[in-house]
Amino acid sequence: MGYCMQTNNHARKVQPSTLSLGDREMVRAAHRCVMAAVEQSDGVSLTVATVSGDQPTVALPPAAVRAIGELLGALSEGKTMALLPAARELTTVEAANFLNVSRPFLIKEVEAGRLPHRKVGSHRRIALEDALAYGQKMRERQDKALERMADNARELGLDY
Repeated sequence: MGYCMQTNNHARKVQPSTLSLGDREMVRAAHRCVMAAVEQSDGVSLTVATVSGDQPTVALPPAAVRAIGELLGALSEGKTMALLPAARELTTVEAANFLNVSRPFLIKEVEAGRLPHRKVGSHRRIALEDALAYGQKMRERQDKALERMADNARELGLDY
């Protein structure tokens, strides 16, 4: 499992150790607790125990607590998470990797006008928000195509 953390607009990968079964249960319990707190309040105070024994309490707004809860939920399911600022721009290689498509396919989509971009010198940059929107549209098209295939199979009496 890997993480991609964004710091000072530079991505760096952090490879945490795989969660043990006990750690995963701990994360699940924390997820339930955090999400319940978000549902029942306008904010949350979190006490953090440090190695030195300090226990500072930090107030967090609901949006931050919800993000922490979603991160904990993904961790408990063994999913990989990427944390990036919304204003981030991706290179064509990064965007292709993000969308799980080849770079040549991505370039064709950009040149056809289906994926917005801007030029920085001779290089194309794609806004993360545009890549997210394109990915959502791509998944919706895939779902519709699968539904049409299933409908066709049902019409032909093919059970699968």
